Amino acid sequence: MSDRESPGGGAGISTRAMEIAVAAILFALGALVVFDSVRLGAGWADDGPQSGYFPFYIGLLLCISSVATLAQVALADWKRRGEFRGAIAERRSQFVAWGPLRLVLSILLPAAVYVAGVQLIGIYVASAIYVTAFMRWLGKYPWPRSAAVGAGVSVVLFLMFEVWFKVPLYKGLYDPLAWLGF
Repeated sequence: MSDRESPGGGAGISTRAMEIAVAAILFALGALVVFDSVRLGAGWADDGPQSGYFPFYIGLLLCISSVATLAQVALADWKRRGEFRGAIAERRSQFVAWGPLRLVLSILLPAAVYVAGVQLIGIYVASAIYVTAFMRWLGKYPWPRSAAVGAGVSVVLFLMFEVWFKVPLYKGLYDPLAWLGF
């Protein structure tokens, strides 16, 4: 077994890589806040703080914290030089193995597609497709049953919100229910 593999899921992502990635993302976010706060005015005016005063310091703290995290990672790397790091030490420093990450992504990516689908075709149609796809893909149910449950859930939600509660939910940019006369 190589030093990048774990028994449960093959190679994975190290904690060090995730610390660097999160620090870089937070630094970029902090820099964006600082930049925009300066554009708005990050100083003190005659009548008090300008619009960007408090966000400027929040962004600055994000940047400083990110640099401190990167420095800690670099210091830990410097300390580890020359040390023998076996498979046990590598597994301890592993953030996630590919096997569990695939399981998380198998839910996260379809959920992201579902959110985009809600924006385009509305909550009812996107929900019907989402429930049907998940029943078929993860539950291994036959297509007719999956489609019936997906459509049934959406019809019940439509009747409950639109008819009973009189609360219209988002129909999307391309409202397929309008094409059907609802």
